[in-house]
Amino acid sequence: MDWKLELVFLPVSDVDRAKDFYVNKVGFNADFDERPSDSIRFVQLTPPGSACSICIGEGLIDAPPGTGSNLQLVVNDIKAAHDHLKNNGVDVSDVDVQDWGHFVYFADPDGNKWAVQYIPWRNTGQEAGQGSVQDARQNAR
Repeated sequence: MDWKLELVFLPVSDVDRAKDFYVNKVGFNADFDERPSDSIRFVQLTPPGSACSICIGEGLIDAPPGTGSNLQLVVNDIKAAHDHLKNNGVDVSDVDVQDWGHFVYFADPDGNKWAVQYIPWRNTGQEAGQGSVQDARQNAR
């Protein structure tokens, strides 16, 4: 039996601001934005190519804004991901090259933290740890 993660709830203070950030700056798809009652607003946003979405809204969770779990996206081109975020006005870190992957980091307007990871050996057929960190750093530039 498969168990697939489909939806992660993210606490935000301003739903419209968060939706604008995720859709217009990060590039998520706006799948659903409905108000099933006066006290509930449900907004579902999905990263391109992902089977898992995030949910923001009103009346959904009790967690304070900005206290969501650290979330991680995986991409096949860390430089393109970095440039996309930076060019859209997201305060994104430089590329951080580690032996186990390359990362960039950002947070939404409420401080919910994200990591974007590129795993070099997934695209080359290499095993983890093959190739030098110096080669990886050169390729990330």
